[in-house]
Amino acid sequence: MEYRRFGSTVVARIDRGEEILAALQRIAEAEGIRLAEVSALGAVDDFTVGVYDVAEQAYQSHRFEGPFEIVSLTGTVNTMHGGYYAHIHMSAAGADGRVLGGHLNRAVVSATCELLLRCIDGTVDRARDPQTGLNLFSF
Repeated sequence: MEYRRFGSTVVARIDRGEEILAALQRIAEAEGIRLAEVSALGAVDDFTVGVYDVAEQAYQSHRFEGPFEIVSLTGTVNTMHGGYYAHIHMSAAGADGRVLGGHLNRAVVSATCELLLRCIDGTVDRARDPQTGLNLFSF
């Protein structure tokens, strides 16, 4: 992985074999980023995404392996209890054109991933919402 910061924007290249969420966390912590918008594209060959079931208060996750193009990776970096927190969703298309996606749990880069972090001056923490079980923005 390599990255450069240009003012309030970080531009990163995540390399083959690297896990996207781990790379994102390394960048955010190294740069002291407490609030940012995340977007990316690239290719993965092993990823796990989930869909949240509010009634069960649990994610139903699925792992996919094979060649996939990231159609969209978007989310936020912020804090929870003052520490690093990221909430990321990803959609990826397989060779047949089908798109799969959801809440990103893990994604391993197969070729490259081009990631942008648009840093925001401020801090938004998260707190667990007892009604949904989700960690929601807490202003």
